[in-house]
Amino acid sequence: MFPHGEEFTRQDTLRGTITPERAWWDLQHYHLEVKVDPETKSLSGKNTVRYKVLEAPHQMQIDLQPPMQLTKAEQDGVELDIEHDGNAHFITLKAAQNVGEEKEVVLTFSGKPVEAVRPPWDGGLTWQKDSNGLPFIANANQGIGASIWWPNKDHGYDEPDQGILMSVTVPENLMDVSNGRLIGTDHDKAAKTKTYHWEVKNPINNYGVNINVGDYVHFGEKYAGEKGELDMDYYVLRENLKKAKKQFQDAPRLMEAFEHWFGPYPFYEDSYKLVEAPYLGMEHQSSVTYGNGYMNGYLGRDLSGTGWGLKFDFIIIHESGHEWFANNITYRDVADMWIHESFTAYSENLFLDYFYGTEASKAYVLGTRMAIKNDIPIIGTYNVNSEGSGDMYYKGANMLHTLRQIVNNDEKWRGILRGLNEEFYHKTVSTRQIENYISQNAGINLTPVFDQYLRDIRIPIFSYNLVDGKLNYRWENVVYGFNMPIRIFVGDMEFDLSPTEDWKSMDVPQKNVQVKVDENYYVGTLNISGN
Repeated sequence: MFPHGEEFTRQDTLRGTITPERAWWDLQHYHLEVKVDPETKSLSGKNTVRYKVLEAPHQMQIDLQPPMQLTKAEQDGVELDIEHDGNAHFITLKAAQNVGEEKEVVLTFSGKPVEAVRPPWDGGLTWQKDSNGLPFIANANQGIGASIWWPNKDHGYDEPDQGILMSVTVPENLMDVSNGRLIGTDHDKAAKTKTYHWEVKNPINNYGVNINVGDYVHFGEKYAGEKGELDMDYYVLRENLKKAKKQFQDAPRLMEAFEHWFGPYPFYEDSYKLVEAPYLGMEHQSSVTYGNGYMNGYLGRDLSGTGWGLKFDFIIIHESGHEWFANNITYRDVADMWIHESFTAYSENLFLDYFYGTEASKAYVLGTRMAIKNDIPIIGTYNVNSEGSGDMYYKGANMLHTLRQIVNNDEKWRGILRGLNEEFYHKTVSTRQIENYISQNAGINLTPVFDQYLRDIRIPIFSYNLVDGKLNYRWENVVYGFNMPIRIFVGDMEFDLSPTEDWKSMDVPQKNVQVKVDENYYVGTLNISGN
């Protein structure tokens, strides 16, 4: 095991911990009202937070990052005292907070939010213009947090059980597209603004809440899915409508493949949308953002180096895969971000598997190994808002591909993937919950395997020698107790072995033949005899 070596601050702890000021109340609903001013690059508005009282209250912690300002908090028309501590704001409640009842706090905020320098990776607001000179604005804030632009309970463990209503006011010549369904539009002709009201009925993670402001045009279709008719809507800049109608044909394809592998799309009530954005893309729930230049691959490149990555639009497939892993199943702590990224990176080759076959998917996932660094563990540090290694993408995907080989039954494996989305439907989870579910349903204790790939940076080495018809073998470079089964080929014969850290032996009928490990397992090999 290797430590991460970061140094953490009080602000990291306030952001990443379920503090007493968070634990006593259960988030039920947000009504986020926000006015977007492109001229000043500023936001202002209110957020009405509805919550259920779980236990005797402490102060209420609300998160909002400077330079945004939380200027007022009210309950039942009474202004409340706020103690500001960096990104965290502690509100002293005056009314009785009785266990079991629902209450509301109204938060007023304004300011110029941090501008994203390299979205979506560094996070913030993007203020651009389209080719016609009209504003083109969006947020992307995974990691840095939704509190970069609006006040909320900014921790993954608690989502609004009853969803969110967003009322977004923009200049009248622009449109806002946000999560869920558009339920109304108000036009203030005197102020020359329009307010778009979007309703999300399902729970939603904070970083998945988005605004997209631009000169949008709309087209859409109906998809006959596992739970009935699904509305699929597309919002793109006016200038890109023709290209989008061609490129977005990948959307119904992804829905077909992922409903097969993962189960029904998790948000039929809120619809599915692809929305053009002024950055690469992000998995905003029911409002997936797209900026891949209307070309296949990742900005026209195949990340696997095999050619298979050019068979689909990477952003459409990857970011939409997050609807199952990130938006349906959501980490409780960002240290477990692999739950989002490993499964979704893995979904890329499952898309290929569905449409082009197992050999195509195998080539793709093996090709992505060249991106693995094995620098720090995939799992981050808990309770301080710390992500793990970027290997959570393709090392995580190769771990899952390896698990598919261990299960050795594709229908059973598919049942596990679908079962995860059913068991943890609209829930926040820990790594251990995911690990335990897979182990139990695979019928194999996979704890050492998860420890090896998620908590260690070493790659298991299948060490062997073949002498006079006897094969000696064991695992090296592994965590204690590592006993992952593996498939090997000795000459033209196939064997399923269960190595441990101790030497084992088996007789091999053929002599002077090559020993080869099935390349679908993400392991190294070492022939200690040197021949």
